Amino acid sequence: MVPLTMLSVVLIGAMCALAYTLATYALPFLFAVTMTRLAFAMGAGSVGAGLIGLFAGVAAYGFLVYLFATLRSSSLRLVIALMFAIPAAIAGYALVHGITREAIPSDIWRQIFCGVGGIFVGLSALSKLANPSWLHER
Repeated sequence: MVPLTMLSVVLIGAMCALAYTLATYALPFLFAVTMTRLAFAMGAGSVGAGLIGLFAGVAAYGFLVYLFATLRSSSLRLVIALMFAIPAAIAGYALVHGITREAIPSDIWRQIFCGVGGIFVGLSALSKLANPSWLHER
C-alpha cells in the first residue's frame, strides 16, 4: 500500500511538471476544440475543421497575450489572467484525478491531492503569464 502511494505522489509531481509547461495553453486549446467541433458540425469536413480550430486557438492565444501585455488597468489584467488560470486549474485537477483514481483508495486524500494539483497548475499559468520573458526564449 505504501509503495503504491509513494508511486502516486511521484507520478503526480511528474504530471504537474508536465502540466506546468502546458498550463498556459489550456484556454486557447479549449477554444480551438470548440471551434473545431462547431466547424465540423457546420459541414467543414475534418481537414477544414482542424484548420479552423488551429487558427482559432492561435488567434485567441495571441489576442489574449497581447491584451494582457498592453492593458494598463489592473482589474482587466486580472480578468484576463483568471481566464487563463481557471481552465488550467481545472485541467490540473482532472489530470491528478485521473492519475490517483485507482492508486489512492481514500476519497478525502484523493480530493486533497487533486485540489493541490489544480492549484499548482493554475498558479503556474498565472506565473507564466505574469512573466512574458518566456515568449522570447529560443
